[in-house]
Amino acid sequence: MNSYYYLAAQLPYLTYGQNVPMSSAAFRELAGKHLSPSDAAVLDHCTLEPDWAVEGEAEANAASGAATPSEFVGKWKEWERTLRLNLAKIRAKQLKREGGLQADVPDFPFDAAGTARAAIAFESPLEAEVFLDKARWDAIESFQGLDTFSVTAIHAYMLKLLLMERRMAFNAEEGYAEYKGLYAAILGESK
Repeated sequence: MNSYYYLAAQLPYLTYGQNVPMSSAAFRELAGKHLSPSDAAVLDHCTLEPDWAVEGEAEANAASGAATPSEFVGKWKEWERTLRLNLAKIRAKQLKREGGLQADVPDFPFDAAGTARAAIAFESPLEAEVFLDKARWDAIESFQGLDTFSVTAIHAYMLKLLLMERRMAFNAEEGYAEYKGLYAAILGESK
């Protein structure tokens, strides 16, 4: 079945920045009752973590059946991987730590690489994380397409819930204290 009208119609509309209307675990349980077994299994691949396989490994994973079973989730994971690798490269360059980084950090998708460059400009780590999560939300929506009753929309819903849960876990005071501690430790190492 390519459309899941009943499931999609009963879900609350998600807007970036709102409170989480349900947990990702509750959504997974609800969706599991309405999705085909193969479509429900893709929910296990709907994570905020990228696939870290590099070129060559991706083809080997596909041949062994380990590849992401969804074009949508594959695009998402590629975008997130590009974002994180570019963030790591920029941060390493700022700290003058070039060693150990992948020589060819991907520039595609371009918006992911550009998002990484833009995020570094924020003084506040919290503001940078909120900016990054909004960019992640926008990327998910761009990959989702317009059919709100498709399996892709259901998988996108899961990723959006995960982003919302992540954002709700931010605590400005604790985060600032942690940031200061990490920053002091990094400065201590560089001396």
